Amino acid sequence: MSWEDVLKRKSGKRGAKARKKRKKGKPASGKRFSKVVNGKKRSFGQAGKAKDGGDRIRPGTEKGDAYCARSAGIKRCKNPPCANALSRKKWRCVGKKSKRY
Repeated sequence: MSWEDVLKRKSGKRGAKARKKRKKGKPASGKRFSKVVNGKKRSFGQAGKAKDGGDRIRPGTEKGDAYCARSAGIKRCKNPPCANALSRKKWRCVGKKSKRY
């Protein structure tokens, strides 16, 4: 065994132990997105496609405005970000309107 092999082997082991892999949360059943926040998984968004085959989330449309107006009435969560806050961010809600950037 050469010195190069020894160095490769040692650095490989040390690197694997030192680096912790960050787990990406898999969304709960029926949910489209998930985000790991402070070690807890938050699932949000409805899974699947819209009737016409397009994306469900369409910021800047009448549908988006309707969603933002509905979700604006939901009480704020105590330990954000909660599912409502994350969904409103995806819909790009500003108050009761959905903006297209």
